[in-house]
Amino acid sequence: MTRFLTATAIGLAITVAGCAQQSASTGAAPTAAVAQTTAAKRVDNFRLTDHTGRALELYRMKDASAIVMVMQGVDCPASATLEQQLEAMKATYASKGVEFMMINSNLKETPAAVAAHATKLNLSVPVLKDELQLVGDQIGATKTTEVFVIDPKTWKIMYQGGMDAAAIDAVVSGQPVPVAKPVAGGCDISFPDRSAASRAAFQNISYSSTVAPIIEEKCVACHQEGSIAPFSFNSYEMVKGFAPMIREVIRTDRMPPWDADPHVGKFKDDKSLTGDQIKTLVRWVEAGAPRGDGPDPLAATRHVAPDWPLGEPDLIVDIPKYTVPASGVVDYQYPIVPNPLKEGKWVKASTAKVSQRQAVHHILSGYLAPGDDFGSSMSALGGSVGGYTVGMESVVQPKGIGTYIPPGGSFGYQMHYTPFGKEVVSAEQIGLYFYKDGEKPDLIMREMPLVDQFIKIPPNDGNHKEVAYFNFPKDAILHTAVVHAHYRGTYSKLELRYPNGEQKTILNVPFYDFNWQRMYEFAEPIDVPAGSKLIATYIYDNSARNPANPDPSKEITWGDQSFEEMFYTSLRYRWKDETAAEQKNYDDLLQQTRLMGMLDDNIDDKIQVEELRGPFERLKPQFALADANKDGGIDASELEPVLKMLSNGRRRGGDSSGN
Repeated sequence: MTRFLTATAIGLAITVAGCAQQSASTGAAPTAAVAQTTAAKRVDNFRLTDHTGRALELYRMKDASAIVMVMQGVDCPASATLEQQLEAMKATYASKGVEFMMINSNLKETPAAVAAHATKLNLSVPVLKDELQLVGDQIGATKTTEVFVIDPKTWKIMYQGGMDAAAIDAVVSGQPVPVAKPVAGGCDISFPDRSAASRAAFQNISYSSTVAPIIEEKCVACHQEGSIAPFSFNSYEMVKGFAPMIREVIRTDRMPPWDADPHVGKFKDDKSLTGDQIKTLVRWVEAGAPRGDGPDPLAATRHVAPDWPLGEPDLIVDIPKYTVPASGVVDYQYPIVPNPLKEGKWVKASTAKVSQRQAVHHILSGYLAPGDDFGSSMSALGGSVGGYTVGMESVVQPKGIGTYIPPGGSFGYQMHYTPFGKEVVSAEQIGLYFYKDGEKPDLIMREMPLVDQFIKIPPNDGNHKEVAYFNFPKDAILHTAVVHAHYRGTYSKLELRYPNGEQKTILNVPFYDFNWQRMYEFAEPIDVPAGSKLIATYIYDNSARNPANPDPSKEITWGDQSFEEMFYTSLRYRWKDETAAEQKNYDDLLQQTRLMGMLDDNIDDKIQVEELRGPFERLKPQFALADANKDGGIDASELEPVLKMLSNGRRRGGDSSGN
């Protein structure tokens, strides 16, 4: 979206400031500098992505004894020297609860360059990329190697200057901080937004022609009457009233709710703000959110969320009503609705109309053949017949691709309800949209989740990693992915390992947010050759630093409820040689790789004894017997006899729980 950049001279000035990123110099010769005397009194909260692709939010570190932030530059020799010193200091101060991080605000140094540099040096101190310079500007940074020591109890910057361990010790012990040392040898960091021209431009950003169009494009879909947000942006006065909050949620990347890393892959219907839009909104708020001249576009039109955003459905399915109690835990509900279709239909889209957004966490669905009753197992379901999660109300198939629903049978639904302090009656509807007669799609969309039901997250572990994968048996084309965990989920990525061993990340979620479930549709569907692995990685924060964590003292395993955990990446794909006229469903072959992918943590196509988890832990005494070829692991050919062994044990009354 560029109209706000060219609508007025003010927009042009902001564009010029942003384009200065291309010419900012950070590789100047090292110079000595007098210690900064105009340090910011307080550091504002922020969320930035580090060199590993994970995001860090500053205010989650409020339990630290001190936070040391150091300005970093890839091309600055003095910075490289200090980086090694920081690695040693991190180890020394770990027992004292001090956190270290580096901030790269250099406009010419890309996230890829920062990542390559940190990886080459094997840095463990996170290097956070401040692409928009909002953090470096706010704290008053001027040079690489400049050090900021922060007191997390007040978020005040207690020290700004050259590296000095005495300053860190003083903040940790609550003693007076010594006089700042000069920043010796650092390289200048250019901040174009600090120029007089830029500051003047910020004071004159137009609400009417610049700010309101951004709000209307990226915010109003949720912040309108009848939509999901608790308030509507329907006038300047409303936007002005929430201006401080707007700055906060943008700086911490909580809004708009779009978690995908913009540097990894391109996606359709991208909900995120552009860098220029972020800077424009933040600078406008910091300038006092001026009204300025011109009409109020938000007040000129009454924005009301439609009941059916895709238009009137061809079929509306009423899910049976359910009374959600005010409190307690509600088990998943599995209502079944008779299929009213008298002839088969191809589904091209679906949308959900949810009456109780606070109570309904998700809706999953599928077709049931006549006589089938899926109970509580989603594996019995056929193609999806609509669903819902917060932030993903509608699903539209790519043109020419559909999901077939036969006549007869029924629709099965999995309903996850969450009490929220008030008893309510949930009466939800699913709208289905069909291809018209004569518009039969040429291709078939398939859907399957990549899961790991054997996750085990230790108590008080803020950085627990789990991995699972699929082995694709045939050529496929991947269209979408949905990342799903619960309260402790904090990071996820999806990687594709080709048969030749090459591996690339196709989706990175630096900071997973349980409150929003997005479907990421690849702008260009991804070829998955037969023999490829699709690898999902999740990291969980089961520590007290996670504000959503119900109880960090508990070991957490897989479970339906939100206070338990999941490892669940839903995939929509199609088999490359399958058409609507000639169906070749290879899903059963894909399913056969699921168990190996859940247990094989080191991704070597074998299960070592230490990888046996859940009910398979019972195999440890018989591992040597199961490893028929004696290569130290159970491969795919050896796994089938193992499953038969376990099945026979259950029939003889053995404990199948693994306890």
